[in-house]
Amino acid sequence: MKIDKDQITDMLKQRGDDQQAQQADKELPQQVDTEDEQDQNLLQKFGIDPQALAKQFLGGKGIPGM
Repeated sequence: MKIDKDQITDMLKQRGDDQQAQQADKELPQQVDTEDEQDQNLLQKFGIDPQALAKQFLGGKGIPGM
């Protein structure tokens, strides 16, 4: 599943992780693929479980942690 980087950085900011959000903005591709191993590793670096993120978006509940 592809998720826009801005949604992920917004999620980090809303969690109070502004510094991680800035770093994620620099390191993540514009479209993050939760099924791509490289993207999964980047998400995990920022404390995000790729499978949980995909399930949250697929479930129609919006951005996880909000």
